[in-house]
Amino acid sequence: MLLINKRLFQRALHFTMINYNKFLNKNLIGVLKDILRSIAENGLSSGNHLYITFLTNHKSVKIPSWLKKKFTEEMTIIIQYEYYNLSIKENFFQIELSFNDIRTELKIGYDSIISFADPSANFGLILKNKKLKDNKIKQEIIENSNVIKFSKFKKNYSKK
Repeated sequence: MLLINKRLFQRALHFTMINYNKFLNKNLIGVLKDILRSIAENGLSSGNHLYITFLTNHKSVKIPSWLKKKFTEEMTIIIQYEYYNLSIKENFFQIELSFNDIRTELKIGYDSIISFADPSANFGLILKNKKLKDNKIKQEIIENSNVIKFSKFKKNYSKK
């Protein structure tokens, strides 16, 4: 007679379940990387511009201290006209942007990115389920783009 501890079985089942969110997020980041690579190689076509919102206090983000003081939790950058030295790496991208006529280098880890959107193409993705501080920007992105919120499709497996 085989006796199975229900709690151990549930724990084992939990560890063998496929982590769809992990795979999905990895592929969404892949979409962003491909878009950034295309911009680095070909530039932006007229009208296209990217909004990228990220966590400024994340360990994979390197920005000047004066920017970190101004944007203590999160920041949205716009890649459109004045961007320089866009470099795409495995875990982060680097870019130089102009802030009040000061060229500033940013290193942004993909795991710090909350969302990205191109309003001109009516496209956007939310990568992290985090409330954006500036609801106006969030509302603009959602209203003017086809944002896909995959969290709506997540099935809730609650323990009984």
